[in-house]
Amino acid sequence: MSTLHFNHLPRHLSQNLSYPQTGLYEHLTTNAQRYPDKVAVNYYGSQVNYAELNERVERFAGYLQQQENVQAGDRVVISMQNSVSFIIAYYAILRCDAVAVPVNPMNKALELEWYVSDTESKVAVVGSELVSEFETLLGKTCLGKIIATRYADDLFTSTEFVIPETVLQAPVVEETTEVVNLQTALQHAPICTQAVRSGEDLAVVLYTSGTTAHPKGCMLSHRALVAQILTQINWSPWDNTAKVLSVTPFFHVTGMINAMCLPIWLGATTYLMTRWDRLCAAQVVDMHGLTHWCCIPTMVVDLLAMPNVNKFNFKSFTHVYGGGTGMPHAIAQDFETLTGIEFIEGWGMTEMAAGVHLNPYGRGKRQCLGVPLFDVDTRVIDPETSAELGIRQNGEIISTSPCLFSGYWKNPEATEASFIEHDGKRFFKTGDVGYFDEEGYFFMADRLKRMINVSGYKVWPSEVESILYQNEKILENCIIPCNKNDRGESVKAIVVLKANQMMTEDELRQWCRDNMSAYKVPKVVEFVNELPKTASGKINWRLLQDKEMSA
Repeated sequence: MSTLHFNHLPRHLSQNLSYPQTGLYEHLTTNAQRYPDKVAVNYYGSQVNYAELNERVERFAGYLQQQENVQAGDRVVISMQNSVSFIIAYYAILRCDAVAVPVNPMNKALELEWYVSDTESKVAVVGSELVSEFETLLGKTCLGKIIATRYADDLFTSTEFVIPETVLQAPVVEETTEVVNLQTALQHAPICTQAVRSGEDLAVVLYTSGTTAHPKGCMLSHRALVAQILTQINWSPWDNTAKVLSVTPFFHVTGMINAMCLPIWLGATTYLMTRWDRLCAAQVVDMHGLTHWCCIPTMVVDLLAMPNVNKFNFKSFTHVYGGGTGMPHAIAQDFETLTGIEFIEGWGMTEMAAGVHLNPYGRGKRQCLGVPLFDVDTRVIDPETSAELGIRQNGEIISTSPCLFSGYWKNPEATEASFIEHDGKRFFKTGDVGYFDEEGYFFMADRLKRMINVSGYKVWPSEVESILYQNEKILENCIIPCNKNDRGESVKAIVVLKANQMMTEDELRQWCRDNMSAYKVPKVVEFVNELPKTASGKINWRLLQDKEMSA
C-alpha cells in the first residue's frame, strides 16, 4: 500500500475513520427532529422542510408496506428525473426495509423489462411521463403496480427560475387498479413498524453498463453507502449550513450520494433542479449564495460557455468537485477565475458507491485522480502478469475500500471475475489504466478498452482530448480510433466548435502538429454540432467508438 500521499494531507485529516453500522435512512428521521422547520429541499423556489419531508416518507412507506405488501428485502424500481418525489420514494423504500432500484428515466420498455425482471420488482415508482412504458410490462413481468408522480405537484410558489418543460408538461395520470398517483399514496397512514436493516444489508441495486449483453446490478449495502457519505463529509469542507446545487442525476451513484443523500445526512439544504440548465443554475447560485456543487466537467464547460456568465456571482461557492472525466486545464483555469476556488477532481465508480480518490483540499493537482480516501488501498498492476508496478509506471488500477460493493446482483461469475487477490487482500479490478507519482497522487491514462495502437505507439484518448481543449476555438471533443487505409488504427477527433468559431480540418491538424507528438495527431477530423452524452452527462465515447468500428 502506497503511503506517499500521507505527507501531503492537510494536518486536520486523519488517515482512518470509524464507520457507523446504522441504516442510511436514519439521518432523515433524526434531522426531522433536530431541524423540523429547516428547509430540506428548495425546488425552483418551492420549499419542503425536514418535518414535512419525513412525514411524506413515513406515509409512503406505510402505503408500500400495507397496501402493496412490500416486505424487507423486496426490490422497488424508481424511474424518474430529479424531483422531490424521487427523494420521497428512495427514503420510503429504505424506511420499509426494502431495496431501491434507481434506473435511468430515458430507458424504454425493452430496457426496463430487464431491470424489472432481473430484480423481480413488483412495484415501480415512476414519473407520469413514463407510465406508458411501464404499462407494457404489466402481465409480462412480475410488475403489478405503478405509482406515478407529476413533478409539477411539488411546485406551489411562483418563481422566476427557468423550469424545464418536462416538469411543466408532465401529464396527469388516470388511476386504475394497476396505476395509482403518488399524491393518493401519500394520504396513507404512516408506517408503524421500525426499520431494522443496516450494515451489510442490501440497500440499493444500481445498474452499470459494460461489455456484457445486459447491464450488471451493483449491490450497495447500507454499510457502503454510509461509509461513502461519512468519507465525503470528513474529507472536504462540509457542514449543515451547506447550500447544495443538486442537479447531477439521482439515478447515478454520484448524484445519489453527493446531491441527495449527503445533504440530508447533514441536515443541509438542497437546491434541486430536475434537468441541467446553465441559466437556471447561475440564477440559483447567484440569488441564494449556494456553497457546494458536485458535478461533471461537461456541466462546467457548458456553464462557462454561457454568454454573460460573468454577470452572475459565483463567489459564494466554497466546494465544487466531481469526476467522470478529466477537467481540461483551460476549463479549470477559467472556472477558478469565475468562482475564486479550484475545482477539486476525483475518481470513483458505482462499485465503490461513488468516490474512491479526491485531491486534498488546498493541494490539488490538475488532470489528477487525487489520492486514496480514508482506508482506501489502491495499487497499480501489470494487466497481464498482475505484478505490482511502481512510481510513474502505467498499469491497471485496482482498489479496495470500506465503500466497496457486495457484488453483482445474481451474477456470481461477473463478481468473481471483477476481483483479484493481491498482497493478502481482495481488490476490485477497475479497468482503468493509470499511475501514481512521487507524492502518491494518481493519474488516469485511460480505460483499458480505449487505448489506440498507432503503429506500435500507445495513444491514450484522454491525453489528446486534454490538449485539444487548450485550443480556444474548441468547445468539446472526443478522440476515438479509426481504421484508415488498412494500415491499422489511427486517431480520429470528433470536435464541437464554440459558437461563431470557424476551423478547417487542415487547420486543426496543423495546430495539433504544433502541440503534440506526430503519432498523436488525428488523421481524421469530424466537426459536429454536439456530442452524445451518457445519462449522467459524460461524453459517450463508447457510442462513438462502436459506431466508428461498425462502419
